[in-house]
Amino acid sequence: MTGLSDFDKRLLDTFQRDFPLTPRPYAAIAERLGADEDDVLDALGRLREAGAVSRVGAVVTPHRAGASTLAAIAVPPERLDEVAALVSALPEINHNYEREHEINLWFVVTAPDRTRIAEVLDDIEARTGLAVLDLPLLEPYCIDLGFPLIWN
Repeated sequence: MTGLSDFDKRLLDTFQRDFPLTPRPYAAIAERLGADEDDVLDALGRLREAGAVSRVGAVVTPHRAGASTLAAIAVPPERLDEVAALVSALPEINHNYEREHEINLWFVVTAPDRTRIAEVLDDIEARTGLAVLDLPLLEPYCIDLGFPLIWN
C-alpha cells in the first residue's frame, strides 16, 4: 500500500515486534510514539480498512496457548471467492490464502484445543461440501515476518 503517513510507518515499524502486554497497550504505544491513544486507534482502524493491516495482536509460539493447525481445500476455481469468504468469516481462522495448485485454499485455524479445531474443520466441510486437509504442526519452524517501512 502506498500513501502511508510518517506516523503510520513509525507505528507499523515500531510495533511489528514487542507489542506491549499491558491493560492499555494502545496507550503505551501512543506514549512511546508521542501521540494520543485515539490517534493510534484511528490509524490502525484506517490501515485495517484499507487492507494494509489484517490483524493486530501478539504472535504466540504454536501450542503454547491453545492449539492450531494448517488446513487446505481443493476448491473449484468458480467457488474460490465463496469458500474463501466463508472460511475468513469464522473467528477461529487466522488467515487464508490462495495457492497455485489443485489444493488451492490454505488457512490457519486456532482454537482452545484440538477438539474445537476438529469441530471447525467439520463445519467447513459440511458447509462447503468439500474435504478439508488437516496438516497439524509436527516440528516448528519460526521465521520473522517483520519488515522495515523506514530505511535509515
